[in-house]
Amino acid sequence: MSKSALGRAVSCPMGGLEFSRQEAQAAARDKRLLSFELETSRACNFRCIYCYARAGQPMPGEMSLEEMEDAAGQAVALGARKVVLLGGGEPCVYPRLGELIGCLRSRFGLAVEMFTNGALIDAPLARFLYEQQVCVVVKRNSLVPAVQDELAGVPGAWQAIERGLAALLAAGYPDARHGLGVQTIICRQNLGEIPELWRWARSRKVLPYFENVTLAGRAAEHDILSVPKAEIAATVQTICSIDRSEYGIEWLAHPPMLGTCCDRHLYSILIKANGDFCPCVGVDIALGNLRRDRLAEVVRGHPVVDNLRNIYERIGGRCRRCRFNGECYGCRGNAFHLAGDYLASDPRCWLNGDSGSAPQP
Repeated sequence: MSKSALGRAVSCPMGGLEFSRQEAQAAARDKRLLSFELETSRACNFRCIYCYARAGQPMPGEMSLEEMEDAAGQAVALGARKVVLLGGGEPCVYPRLGELIGCLRSRFGLAVEMFTNGALIDAPLARFLYEQQVCVVVKRNSLVPAVQDELAGVPGAWQAIERGLAALLAAGYPDARHGLGVQTIICRQNLGEIPELWRWARSRKVLPYFENVTLAGRAAEHDILSVPKAEIAATVQTICSIDRSEYGIEWLAHPPMLGTCCDRHLYSILIKANGDFCPCVGVDIALGNLRRDRLAEVVRGHPVVDNLRNIYERIGGRCRRCRFNGECYGCRGNAFHLAGDYLASDPRCWLNGDSGSAPQP
């Protein structure tokens, strides 16, 4: 069986709310939202060496539960149907997580997707998440305990993550209404494991959410994470071949994620733990703040949002000439942090060779 030729069939599957190209384009044109990302806190029980947010301790002036509910109401008024809980740190550390999820589901009718390291998920929490139909994405960067612990920055991380995954599987994940994914960053430490990690996910109907490291936060401080673009390209081609030959899934290889594409800038916004509105976790430009600005003003009137909603026309450099322009815009976070311009070409894109041409995958 063949999926979409450009990977669209696996672009937004976690909440059962795949946003079609037409929906994304309409949201960009009409200055609406389809989803939003919400950080609960920067507090975290891990110290991942690749963390974009340098998470660990709470931020000064983090939002209250009531303020998060206000933010959700404003997003829903702009058309949002899904919320992605990022934590910024670890969502499961947030003491009122159950109340927040209950409100997002019952009061606002939102599909909820949660990114977590999984270490704090036990049987009762897994059952609650299943009952609330929360789609869960767990960090899983290695099958080797020592490698996982090194990347997580704390001993015992691998064992804790495995317990969390086991609890989710025992609760009934994944099935047609309860998505389960694993988030894996591709780095020097785990490069040789990527095919095995991918097969582990595919064989269990778990969504593999694999991406290159965004060189921001702690990742920018650890050169040992970086992989040359030629090696990234070879790994991507290997995964393409595995999907095609073993699972009947076809997609074209372009960044920033394997087997899918990032188009969030057409219809999403990030609300950080301190209430700042930002384009995404990578482009962490404060466009306003919940406590003094209305989300509608930012989404409908901020020039940075306008540029990103017209990214395919306004992107610069090699990305503008790439044959994937219109389907892909690389990682805006890498462009912002490495090139200093969120509209620049993605410096970490494996398709951007010295000639500026994009080779056939």
